[in-house]
Amino acid sequence: MGKQKKVHPQVGIIMGSDSDLEIMSEAAKILDELRVPYEISVISAHRTPSQTVAYSKSAHNRGLKVIIAGAGGAAALPGVVASQTLLPVIGVPIKSKSVDGLDALLSISQMPPGIPVATVGIDGAKNAGLLAALIIGLSNIEVKKKLNDYKNGLKKQVLVKNSKLQKLGWSKYLNTK
Repeated sequence: MGKQKKVHPQVGIIMGSDSDLEIMSEAAKILDELRVPYEISVISAHRTPSQTVAYSKSAHNRGLKVIIAGAGGAAALPGVVASQTLLPVIGVPIKSKSVDGLDALLSISQMPPGIPVATVGIDGAKNAGLLAALIIGLSNIEVKKKLNDYKNGLKKQVLVKNSKLQKLGWSKYLNTK
């Protein structure tokens, strides 16, 4: 049997705490579905600042093309990472107990000029994964094809639901859900 080619991660998925893993796993799931290799880590901007900077500075040389950073509360992680790399960073605001993630959303979306962070909705890790795949798909035809198939699948789901709605009417449709 021949040697298998080692696949290097193209997307880094990071989060400030393992309590964010349930949400951030949605990015991993969609990247798995689209067959985009990734790595996933807990790295805290506040508790492990030197490791966060080292991760950010080494990401490009390790083959990463995009970083998805999830954070709640003050949500410093995406901005700190973006300040230390030339790779695109996608911030995922994580819903908190105190203000339902609005604090994280505002923190991530209000980056200072020169340090952009793309921001998805609160707990929007799946969309972050899709956005990362779209970026990868700009230069990877296989990923682009998988994305096209994924979007066609979404289209088919909507068409089936609409057909059912038209056949049953809104009242009966709601009762079948």
